[in-house]
Amino acid sequence: RRIRPPMTVDGQSTAEAPRSVLRLCLLLAAVVLVLDQTTKEWALRDLGDGREVPVVWTLQWNLSFNQGMAFSAGQGLGPVIGVLATCIAFAVVWWTRRLESRLAGVGAGLVVGGALGNVVDRIMRDEGWMRGAVVDFIDFQWFPIFNVADMAVNVGGALLLLWIYRSGRRETSDERSER
Repeated sequence: RRIRPPMTVDGQSTAEAPRSVLRLCLLLAAVVLVLDQTTKEWALRDLGDGREVPVVWTLQWNLSFNQGMAFSAGQGLGPVIGVLATCIAFAVVWWTRRLESRLAGVGAGLVVGGALGNVVDRIMRDEGWMRGAVVDFIDFQWFPIFNVADMAVNVGGALLLLWIYRSGRRETSDERSER
């Protein structure tokens, strides 16, 4: 009789699950990075003349540049922000190597892809090292202008918080059932 290895909730062996989650994270990060850079190139090409293009409701395409971080805070700190974002991206990938949750893998992939998308802007959009401005173009007119990378970081962060919350609730219920 053959003994099967322990399985995760997703039906994978516990030995395969972390590799699978890491692959998911890296694949999703690459997709976000390509999508982010493609949409920024479009914005630079088609919105470069300063025009605003209405889309729906208050949403419009409106090219803007940000040398700081979220909500334009930290102007002039581009190199520090870029190095910090790169370190965080690598730390998240390193941390993801041990995870077995696909939800955490998706959240991590979105965070890594979004962080690296904005780092690419800082590297490529100016002569000075990490002094480039991040290209933003999604404008609701009542919220700061943002881009695909920003959306990915925020959605990914929310998914990671959801995973942490669900993991904590699962542990608490497991502890209660052991009593």
